Amino acid sequence: MAQDPPAQDQMHYEAMAQEALRGVVKAALKRAAAPEGLPGAHHFYITFKTEAPGVSGPNDLLSKYPDEMTIVLQHQYWDLAPGETFFSVTLKFGGQPKRVSVPYAAVTRFYDPSVQFLLQFEAPTATATLSPAAAEPPAASDPAEPTDPNAPNVVSLDTFRKK
Repeated sequence: MAQDPPAQDQMHYEAMAQEALRGVVKAALKRAAAPEGLPGAHHFYITFKTEAPGVSGPNDLLSKYPDEMTIVLQHQYWDLAPGETFFSVTLKFGGQPKRVSVPYAAVTRFYDPSVQFLLQFEAPTATATLSPAAAEPPAASDPAEPTDPNAPNVVSLDTFRKK
């Protein structure tokens, strides 16, 4: 008997999982935006695609980072406003306050080094949607990065995807 071909994922589970994990980023930013701010030693490194739809900020700043940019929310950030689909924050760049707005769909990494917590997302496309057919494959990790046994464990959703 011939084996049936694998069923097509019409539920788009991969995209739903990515969206759910981005909800963790949103919830963390909401806690950081509370009057008491970040608890303890928590702080965030947030990497995002600067050319992704909806990313906004001063042109002089974004043009310095034509692909990706990482911002740090630790001691000096102001007016953090986590919305339903994006967040905005004012940070100092070169001593000057500048406001950036980033859709959660543009975020590619969220890292809290105080507890070695890392989420890594597939890079958004120009038509960032919940359709996995529109999603690019995740970028290969940088081979120049050292392998540290104490480094955070990254959970890649590709591990669970049927090939």
